[in-house]
Amino acid sequence: MLIANAVLETPDTVDFSFWPVADLPSYQFMALSSSMSPREVGSALAMLADYNSRACDDDRPLMDADEAIRRLLETDKVIAPGGLRFHDTRTNVTVRPGCCCGLEDWREWLDVADGETLWLGHAPSPRLEHADEVVRLWPDSAPSGRPIEIVAGELPRILRTVQEGLQGFLSLTKEWAARRVPTLAEDLAVRLDEDLAISAPLPGTSGQHTP
Repeated sequence: MLIANAVLETPDTVDFSFWPVADLPSYQFMALSSSMSPREVGSALAMLADYNSRACDDDRPLMDADEAIRRLLETDKVIAPGGLRFHDTRTNVTVRPGCCCGLEDWREWLDVADGETLWLGHAPSPRLEHADEVVRLWPDSAPSGRPIEIVAGELPRILRTVQEGLQGFLSLTKEWAARRVPTLAEDLAVRLDEDLAISAPLPGTSGQHTP
């Protein structure tokens, strides 16, 4: 069985105090879904707020939750360090996104179904190759061990499950923001939906819905 998740890098929250976050190891990956706890949603928002704050020109220190989210909304585009994680339960092989890969580009996997090849990050450097109608994924650039094999024609269906996870995360984010930053809740939901390409119809699938 193949499990595919949209994942976001976990933040370093040692000095973070704007809102409650989960006790997670830093710089690993958390799956975004409807089953996240409020603290896990808080961790995801902490990563997005901190990462995009460091990427913008405003170097003033953040003072509170409202300012952290407002700074996130002021970025040209929300960048989300992460991507797609694939796990084959039969072989116990997992392929994670490498460094500098961005979750905001997750829809590019649709191009893989059409024969394209993606850059999946580095350190490690996961790689893919096409073999007839199959896409082979390796956890690192050296093709050692067993790859994960995916029938290319199945990718749109697989990406639909990824989209459902993102839609669940977006729904929880709306609830989280309504409690923590109520004046910014709607703007935050709209911005994440647009920049992470969550709710727009996914070509090649059916039954789209917006949470």
